[in-house]
Amino acid sequence: MISALNEHRHQQTRIRLRIPKQYHQEPIISDLIKHHGLTVNINAALLTPNAREDGWFDLELRGTEEQVREGLVYLNDLSLEMWRDADAHNEGW
Repeated sequence: MISALNEHRHQQTRIRLRIPKQYHQEPIISDLIKHHGLTVNINAALLTPNAREDGWFDLELRGTEEQVREGLVYLNDLSLEMWRDADAHNEGW
């Protein structure tokens, strides 16, 4: 019962994410919002014109514990390079 309650508790976590150039035309951040119900804040981004290099994002994800977990699984399934601070879900970095 407690585990089920925790899954619906809201949290936030901050990640740094590398988006390879072959994914530049894919709606990755949009999918985090649309399919996983997350609120996504882009704290910083580095992109080059014409998708010549990989993109880097500093994202804050907000949602239930389950939504955040599913969003991170989605990013992992795409084999994207991602960094997450162990305490990021509490206060940020």
